[in-house]
Amino acid sequence: MTGYASAQQGASATGAEAEGRAPQNRRLGLEIRSVNSRFLDLSFRLPDDLRALEPTLRSLLTARLKRGKVEVRAAIENEDSNTLQDPPARLLQRLNTLQDSVKAWLPGAAPLSVADALRLCANANTSSHDWSEAVPALAEEALTALLSAREREGKRLAAMVLDRAKQLRALAQQAVPLVPQLVEQQRQRFMERWKEAMALTDGAILPEAARDRALTEATAFAIRIDVAEEITRLESHLDEIERLLKKGGEVGKRLDFLIQELHREANTLGSKSAALDLTRISVDMKVLIEQMREQVQNIE
Repeated sequence: MTGYASAQQGASATGAEAEGRAPQNRRLGLEIRSVNSRFLDLSFRLPDDLRALEPTLRSLLTARLKRGKVEVRAAIENEDSNTLQDPPARLLQRLNTLQDSVKAWLPGAAPLSVADALRLCANANTSSHDWSEAVPALAEEALTALLSAREREGKRLAAMVLDRAKQLRALAQQAVPLVPQLVEQQRQRFMERWKEAMALTDGAILPEAARDRALTEATAFAIRIDVAEEITRLESHLDEIERLLKKGGEVGKRLDFLIQELHREANTLGSKSAALDLTRISVDMKVLIEQMREQVQNIE
């Protein structure tokens, strides 16, 4: 199911006071996005400082999620990023020493610019904090919010599926009285053909034999177009769908299977159709079932 959640946590840079600077506040932001998928597909976009925590995050998500294409994003930002901090003299001295060493081996190397120096000093400050305890706690918070959002969407999807199931039941009830009417109409048609045939044969064929043949054909027609079994199985599948949705839990894959069975019964009903009304009912059923299929794939 689709969902989105985020969480933030701040921290102060360690060692800032020792360098004679004001502590630099940083914020860790974590986002979890989830879209529809039949299976669980995890992807991570983490800064280098948090890359080592990916296995921890993966284990955390797989323990609580079963389906969906899930993307986890994390970023570390300076809350006072609009204000340039004075780089510490120790770091500038270290950069200068490193630059001299590089140029000794690579005389053609370009010197560091002011922007390069500021960026490298900022990265050095940022990497000084240990996020190993903060990241799992933050991920738990975001994941709980995500599951709440998915639960709300699940209730909405379940209500929609139940509404389509109700409409399918109504269509099935419309189909039930049509078959006996068709059988009776066909029986009358066979009997009329029998009477016409008897009038043309001038007694060459025994009336009883011709009448039995007409009734046999009418019976075969009734068996061929009977959809009672399909209607019964369709209603049984709808009962199971309603039971699963009311029960809750991880029902997505079972619902997928039941939707396939519903489509099978609607197809069979259409293939047995001997009247436009039954064909229309079959088509309307397939439309509703397809709408259910699209939403069921979103349910975990």
